[in-house]
Amino acid sequence: MFSDLASALIVTRREVRDQFRDWRILAPVLVLTLFFPGLMNFTAREAVSFVSRYGAPVIGDRLIPFLLMVVGFFPISVSLVIALESFVGEKERRSIEPLLSSPLTDLQLYLGKLLAVMLPPLLASYLGIGVYLFGVHRQVGWTPDPILLVQVVTLTTVQSLLMVSGAVVISSQVTSTRAANLLASFIIVPTAMLLIGESMIMFWARYNVLWWAIFGQILISGLLIRTGIAHFNREELLGREIDTLNLKWSWQVFWRAFVGESKSVSDWLRRGFIQTFQRVCLPLLLALVAFTAGGIVGAQQAQIFVLPTELMDINNLQQGFVQEIEGFEALRFFSVESVPLVWMHNLRVILLATILGLFTFGVMGLIVLMLPFILIGYFTATAARTGIPLGLFLTAFVLPHGVLEIPAIALAGAAILRLGATLSAPAENRTISEALLHSLADWAKVMLVLVLPMLLGAAILEVFVTPGVALNILLARQSDGMRP
Repeated sequence: MFSDLASALIVTRREVRDQFRDWRILAPVLVLTLFFPGLMNFTAREAVSFVSRYGAPVIGDRLIPFLLMVVGFFPISVSLVIALESFVGEKERRSIEPLLSSPLTDLQLYLGKLLAVMLPPLLASYLGIGVYLFGVHRQVGWTPDPILLVQVVTLTTVQSLLMVSGAVVISSQVTSTRAANLLASFIIVPTAMLLIGESMIMFWARYNVLWWAIFGQILISGLLIRTGIAHFNREELLGREIDTLNLKWSWQVFWRAFVGESKSVSDWLRRGFIQTFQRVCLPLLLALVAFTAGGIVGAQQAQIFVLPTELMDINNLQQGFVQEIEGFEALRFFSVESVPLVWMHNLRVILLATILGLFTFGVMGLIVLMLPFILIGYFTATAARTGIPLGLFLTAFVLPHGVLEIPAIALAGAAILRLGATLSAPAENRTISEALLHSLADWAKVMLVLVLPMLLGAAILEVFVTPGVALNILLARQSDGMRP
């Protein structure tokens, strides 16, 4: 490992030296390092002065840490431009052949390029943070908490690693700088959304949540680096001249993976699908662990964000449910027409989770599917706090349709995890496109055979069974005279 790193640093020193010779790189770095912190210092001073006149100094206290994060972020945005042309740019300039013909391994070449495009902008970010802190201390006397400073510096580092690792993957797989710049939106847009979320955390002063943001970005960055290393091939990099979209070829690869060697539907179910199910067993276990953790997190949030007790009082639940039944309001809702609405709602969530999981190695897809379990944990804990037994709440409102819906969501999460993880795993004798199409075929098998029918059954139970079970349990509890 240390020998690989030492060899990679040879490439890093070469690349960094070339970057410092290019004024087109140095000029924006210097501007963002020196001018931008000064602008943020002026903004912080004026903001603190303005809000103090209206008796709201807390806004200024929340704004200054946010500007500190912004000062650290903008210089590392330069790394995205450098990283996008790290491989494909040299290929277009015809300067990559000597590098690829060197005795360095693919791993050493890739790590050397990765470090080279990240280090100069990252050092500029650290310098910008120092300039900002010096100026804001002199102007408004603000000094950051040491833990907050560590969080911001760490956040700047992992954001740089995240952007660079994604950009280098793009640069090593495309055939032109124009294509790399177009695909950069898949890095810029998620990073901008992430920055918005972090700014909300800053203004809410929930600084402990930043550790989770840091952990998540480290996880995604590690997967991106693994993806780049797994699919980097110097022969393919030199041999590819143009990328073409061949839908016919893609469909043929997908269909062969979907059908396999089966001669009939029964043979397909017996052989092809069982093999697919075996491949999703480990992701299924991971999905179940994640959903259990989601329920625990939801229960913990019930202690932080407390609902008024009267909303979950058993008497109010009983009276409200009975009044709806007597007024035929529930009967109009729980009809045959409601089944496809519930089913399609669940399918839209699965589709959204699949799309998000495809670009985040399954992580965001799994988080989307965790949300119902977080809500279940939250309302179960809230009900228990008001005196409703845990078993009663789950039996009345979750289990009647959850016996099908929960396994269906777990299977969907497993298929999404495997689909997303395909990009980070090397595929023997397959290109990255072929490996992705094979995993997409496995996803389609799981959805078609298990998830779609189970969600349809869960929708029927949720419409026709769950309301009756909940009503009977609440009425039985009322007739027995039980009170929390």
